[in-house]
Amino acid sequence: MHGIGEIARASGLSVSALRFYDGAGVLVPAEVDPVNGYRRYSDDQVRAARLVAGLRRVGMPVAEITRAVSELANPRAVRKLLDEHLHRLEDGLADARRELSRVHALLDLQETTLTTITLPAAALAAALDAVRFAASIDPGLPILGGVLLETEPAALCLVATDRYRLAVAEAAAAVSGSPARVVAPLPFVDELRALLAEGGQVVLALSQDRIGVDVAGRRLEAQPLEVGFPDHHRLVELGADGVRRVTVDVPALRAAVDSVPAVVREHEGKPFDLTILAVDPAGALRVAREDEWAADEQAHVAVNREFLLEALDAGGAGQLVLELDGPIKPLAVRGAGSYSILMPVRR
Repeated sequence: MHGIGEIARASGLSVSALRFYDGAGVLVPAEVDPVNGYRRYSDDQVRAARLVAGLRRVGMPVAEITRAVSELANPRAVRKLLDEHLHRLEDGLADARRELSRVHALLDLQETTLTTITLPAAALAAALDAVRFAASIDPGLPILGGVLLETEPAALCLVATDRYRLAVAEAAAAVSGSPARVVAPLPFVDELRALLAEGGQVVLALSQDRIGVDVAGRRLEAQPLEVGFPDHHRLVELGADGVRRVTVDVPALRAAVDSVPAVVREHEGKPFDLTILAVDPAGALRVAREDEWAADEQAHVAVNREFLLEALDAGGAGQLVLELDGPIKPLAVRGAGSYSILMPVRR
């Protein structure tokens, strides 16, 4: 048997850390002297203490460390826990890099206060039409009551969401100045869209406290919404391996949706219609009935019918690609230069 000091020296854990892990049930001593309270550890617990020290250094949560210690006799199970933690760390690093990029962009905007974007009115109109339907009109969600304008190296990206769906569109543009990311309020967006019908070139000037647009001999200005708009890059991973992709003809799918009775559900006291989608053995998309959904939920994706039809309209005429990844993953509707994401509804 080994005293707590020996275990501390052998593992690299401090005595106080060993006492903590005893109290937390992670590494309980083999014996505790009832008279003086001295803790005694077995030879096997030296190895466990070294495992705890290593996992602690890489930031594994206490609950996961407890599982690893309990599975120490099963190396395969411990390796699985290590792989899962590594994936979490890699995802967190990717998120941190994105956030730091946004902070750098903010600093750049302070140094170079104005970013200008030039693009055809028709291109901006198409991008707005592809996302406007997904913007929130709920006064209780002012954070989503606008359209995100975000510059790319040679493009303008537009994003709108109301929590239940998200739409993203990109238009090629000439961008001058530092990266910009502002949220344009919906009244301004709608006024701008009306002017774009006259065609020509559009010049947007973006800064932290002002959005200016010159189009068709008119100038519009608005103050960006001071909100932390959700980062659409991390909401969903599209195009992953294993995702079912189905090319659909929009008029044919609309006709199929209209031909199958909708499933009625209720949210916050308000009824809404659901459409249930499935892929047949030949790989074609079809609209399913409620009894089919009830019989095999895993093979179907149910979405708000109105949201689906709006996403199809926003995707443009002709053919679109739908990505289905099971009943609890978002449904993606891809068009040319844009895509929409609809959150599924469970039974």
